[in-house]
Amino acid sequence: MRVTYQQVLCAIDLSDASDRAIAYGIALAREFQAHLLICHCIDLPAPSIYGEAYLAPEEQLNRNIDYAGRWIAERMENCGVAWEPLLVVGHAADEINRVARERSADITLTATRGRRGLKRLLLGSVTERLMRTLPCPLLVIPSGQDNDEAAPCAGLRFKKIMVGCDFSPDADLAFRNALHMAQEFQAELHLVHIIETPLYTETLKPVFAHRTVSPVVIQDFLQSKLDGLVPEDARHWCHPVTALAEGQPYARLLRYAEEQAIDLIVLGVRGHGLMGTLFVGSTTDRIIRQAPCPVLSVCPNARNA
Repeated sequence: MRVTYQQVLCAIDLSDASDRAIAYGIALAREFQAHLLICHCIDLPAPSIYGEAYLAPEEQLNRNIDYAGRWIAERMENCGVAWEPLLVVGHAADEINRVARERSADITLTATRGRRGLKRLLLGSVTERLMRTLPCPLLVIPSGQDNDEAAPCAGLRFKKIMVGCDFSPDADLAFRNALHMAQEFQAELHLVHIIETPLYTETLKPVFAHRTVSPVVIQDFLQSKLDGLVPEDARHWCHPVTALAEGQPYARLLRYAEEQAIDLIVLGVRGHGLMGTLFVGSTTDRIIRQAPCPVLSVCPNARNA
């Protein structure tokens, strides 16, 4: 069954990074013929981006709403998709989560800031909270490169999709989302597992009761599991590529993504590996902060797949 997005929620903070989030939101809505919701949360304790000095709360709120409405309208003019602005007031993570649930969002988009070094997330810890609490997958768009390309003007081009596989239920959910995206975009699907040999040597002993657990045995076993993930009927339209690698999970996955020119990374937010831990906390966070391409994070709360 192919993935369908009917409601696309784009969470913005009116920064330059938000231009990229909106561009991807428009492209995604166009690809799936979906309704696009542009959501900005006004946090009154931090009004500096709206340009006003100290004002009475009600006047400040009205100015913020007016500024945000005009900012969004300018960028959505002649966008070619059905859309609506949603201006909410409160704590960003709570409000975006509420909107996603009330409007039955199928996917939420946000963006990172910064061109060099360790990127800050669009809404700081807000995005990290959204990754773990949203009822739908979260697509995080990286900041532009030196040319600061603003939009996928010719449409989305997810030709190579990578999914981190640690064989946990969370990674399985990410894999199913990646498989559906690969079907939609007729993409090459890369299944990558990071080997933790010392850990596996002990934990796989019960699996190989009558064999010596060697690195070669472990690799053969893991390769077999990766090869078995893609259903036979999906191989008619899916182009699977499997890879085993060793190293620090987040660094090795980022390296693979760069070497293979991956267009989209799909990760489970929490993962308790086949025999250990892979995508817990900082691994997914670090990948999202440093990824050279958009990252789709999927948590157990997500309805899709």
